[in-house]
Amino acid sequence: MNPFVQGLILGFSIAVPVGPIGVLCIRRSVADGALVGFLCGLGAATADAIYGAIGAAGLTAVSDALVRHQSWLRLLGGGFLCYLGVITWRSRPAEQAARNDAASLAGAFGTTLLLTLSNPLTILSFVGLFAGLGFGAGKTSWLAAVALVAGVFAGSAAWWLLLSTGSRRLGARLGPAQMRWLNRISGLVIGGFGFWNLSKLAFR
Repeated sequence: MNPFVQGLILGFSIAVPVGPIGVLCIRRSVADGALVGFLCGLGAATADAIYGAIGAAGLTAVSDALVRHQSWLRLLGGGFLCYLGVITWRSRPAEQAARNDAASLAGAFGTTLLLTLSNPLTILSFVGLFAGLGFGAGKTSWLAAVALVAGVFAGSAAWWLLLSTGSRRLGARLGPAQMRWLNRISGLVIGGFGFWNLSKLAFR
């Protein structure tokens, strides 16, 4: 199979399971528009591509360093998720459409990029998958590795585009009361993921 197509399938499949980034993408799409929601997902897709590139290149020194410092990264990521959960819970439905200026768009992208990068165990998934495909061990060309990583990014981005546009269409049908409950449920879920990450550190 073409490396780009392989990466496309892998990127889409890895992005589909709904975690804290998915919940955040849905909530931002409903509240702030499909573009903001898509950029939330695009931040996660970029982080997947970065970790995918490390895995495809077989950079074991980098991956080992990330895994060694996973506790600190998990602490930062878990704490930030708890903070986002509280902010989301307390946020009120907007009375008018949000202004998607450069700062808010960059913030949506940067938040999920950092959150996804704070989970270095993701790189182990890519290392295992790519090893099974024969990448990262000197068996393939750099061109094929680049095509694979580009496919991972494109596949992940395709899922976030579908999720953000679908969520926005659903959000157009929700009134202020439903939006308030969406904020509260999203806050609980996002904060719950953060607490779960922190609890795993406490009970190691």
